[in-house]
Amino acid sequence: MKSQPHKGTGEQEKTLGLFDLSVLGIGAIIGTGILVLTGIVAAEDAGPAIVFSFLIAALASGLIGLCYSELTTSLPNSGSAFYYAWVSIGKFVAFLAGWTLIGVYVTTTATVANGWTGYVQSFLEVLGINLPHSLLVNPASGGYVNLPAVLMILFMTVILTRGTSESKLVNNFLVGVKIFIIVLFIVISAQHVNPANWHPFLPYGYRGVFTGASAVFFSFLGFDALATSAEDAKDVDKNIPRAIILCLVISTALYILVSLVMTGVLSYKDLNVSEAMSYVLLAKGHKYVAEIVSLGAVLGIMAVVFAFIYAGSNIMKSMSRSAFLPQGLAKLNNKTQSPNRAIWLVGILSAILAGEFDLHYLALIANIGSLMVFALISLIVIILRYRYPELKRPFKVPFGNVIPVLSVLICIVLLVSISLNAWLTYLLWIVIGLIVYFCYSLRHADEFNFKDETNIPSK
Repeated sequence: MKSQPHKGTGEQEKTLGLFDLSVLGIGAIIGTGILVLTGIVAAEDAGPAIVFSFLIAALASGLIGLCYSELTTSLPNSGSAFYYAWVSIGKFVAFLAGWTLIGVYVTTTATVANGWTGYVQSFLEVLGINLPHSLLVNPASGGYVNLPAVLMILFMTVILTRGTSESKLVNNFLVGVKIFIIVLFIVISAQHVNPANWHPFLPYGYRGVFTGASAVFFSFLGFDALATSAEDAKDVDKNIPRAIILCLVISTALYILVSLVMTGVLSYKDLNVSEAMSYVLLAKGHKYVAEIVSLGAVLGIMAVVFAFIYAGSNIMKSMSRSAFLPQGLAKLNNKTQSPNRAIWLVGILSAILAGEFDLHYLALIANIGSLMVFALISLIVIILRYRYPELKRPFKVPFGNVIPVLSVLICIVLLVSISLNAWLTYLLWIVIGLIVYFCYSLRHADEFNFKDETNIPSK
């Protein structure tokens, strides 16, 4: 082969233990979904039954998480779905998987940053500070640029270029802040819950529940962020599966509690705002608590941006060192051992989208792209078992192929619930990718083979 995905990059120190991996996953999962989308999806799609939407998304994520665990422990590599598809199916599908993931991470980062601006604005307004409207919204909304979102993304990009050993401390702190304000919201708001607000529980019917599940599903993309950290993880065989299960249980519990409290305090019809937690608290007179929550959300959402830029740059690094993208993007900084070129490219692309495009528009690719990737991950488990039965699997999904098949079916059901605009947006991104593939990747990248590989141990 012209380039090996695991060679020529130098040995990297393993810096992420079970706690760090769990925090990374929780930081990636508990973000836009709970702080920004919960109120909007309840108001527009599911009503109080958003609880079921999160349960469906969590069930699907649990099944997919098991599939991720088998692949990540069998083939520890920062390329995630791109690398697994390269090994099991071929370079064309691998490129599409990697290209989709880059699009998902860039647009999700921009989406999160858009929601972050809402909390910044809410926090500053309580203090009597009003930023110019033209610097808070994109051109389509009558402004020039969403400047706070742009600056925050660039700041987190700088933090990431300092390497995982230092930046993980910042991330752990930010995730801790986020969990604190979520628990604070639940404790303070629970006293105002009025069960009458839960009736009707299914105002949009069961179709609304599935539409809501599709809308919030990309919030669970934290599984992939964990998979991309495999090369930085200590004792990857045990820590990755444990971290996936731990972050799923904690995140799902918090999602359900927040949804029940939020729709119990106010009617779901009144929750169509991006800073729903602060809005609910202010509606019940908790001005100072709302200010604490807004400040915590401002800090906590930054942890999501951290996780997604980190994951997106790892995908880009893996594709680059495998010659699917220009190989200079895989170069590691001599001091920090971080792929700074890839980090800056992902950060800059995310900042541009966050500054110039609408939150809802940005979420389109993230929703459909993440479901496509998750369906592919589940399918790859089956294909890899068939093609390479001798592959050492420290963790194996139980019950044969039942769970991978169920994962694929759930993803298909949720994909059907997504609007035509989402599909058109995703297809536009794929068309751009195909141009890159046929102009560059086809001539430079090879099909994967195990002939000279040493990273594929047998049983």
